[in-house]
Amino acid sequence: MIKPTLVVMAAGMGSRYGGLKQIDPVGPSGEVIIEYSIYDALKAGFGKVVFIIKEEMLENFKNSIGRRVEGLVETTYVFQKVDMVPAGYSVPPERIKPWGTAHAIMCCKNHVNTPFLVINADDFYGASTFKLIHDYLVKLEDGKEYYEYSMVGFKLENTLTDHGHVARGICEVDSNGYLTGIKERTQIQKFENGTKYTDEVGNWVEIPEGSTVSMNTWGLTPVIFEELEKKFPIFLEENKNNILKAEYLLPCVVDSLIAEDKAKVEVLTSEEQWYGVTYKEDKAIVKAAIMNLVDAGIYPVNLWEKENEI
Repeated sequence: MIKPTLVVMAAGMGSRYGGLKQIDPVGPSGEVIIEYSIYDALKAGFGKVVFIIKEEMLENFKNSIGRRVEGLVETTYVFQKVDMVPAGYSVPPERIKPWGTAHAIMCCKNHVNTPFLVINADDFYGASTFKLIHDYLVKLEDGKEYYEYSMVGFKLENTLTDHGHVARGICEVDSNGYLTGIKERTQIQKFENGTKYTDEVGNWVEIPEGSTVSMNTWGLTPVIFEELEKKFPIFLEENKNNILKAEYLLPCVVDSLIAEDKAKVEVLTSEEQWYGVTYKEDKAIVKAAIMNLVDAGIYPVNLWEKENEI
């Protein structure tokens, strides 16, 4: 049986957090959030980890995370660079921010050759999330007339912070559990009278309680790389007047493939509570939540002690 690959997006600049939150310890033995995801993924049966990072992060990243996991699983580091654009395109020197999640995955083309799961480095997803998507990925069959993908969907209210706004993909799911559309909302916030996002003209729009959202947990196959490469020049052309800030986002690419009848995306529902460090104020909450899980016996005090079997 082919073991799926875990692809971890860790190249974000952490602007709202104010630092490299990907390597900020939250566990009782100095673990960072992504280590809990890797631990859960290995227990679920994943066979390789690919980290997408900025090149200048490599030494710190390897020293803080890589040294803990490299002996347990095949580990690869991929660099997401702003100058990685198609021939004939140039990048303005003012463009510093990475191109977004779709571009990040595109950078993995030569390093992933199995079905794979995409996650964020700074989000805690819970063990059942990895079991759900692993069991889906290992059952994929070739020969379908459409791309067969999946996504773990979370309840909106399980994915919010008390300290500001977050970005989430708001999902539309049909009666058979397949994604029919997804809209990336970059400013979602809790209020006393409900959860709302800002629309294109700045108005606050309410999101119904119980709505399904994406946390960038996508189950994909390597054929996605071809689609990402084809659509990137189109993205650049459409955003040439906003080239300093525009982001090439994975949910938007998946949404377009659904609209083109090229892909079907099965939504696997998770009841897990999300934890993340979008803002510095979130760190104390994440540390307390993980300690509660350790006290409950879900995780060991030290994830990587030899006696802890994976």
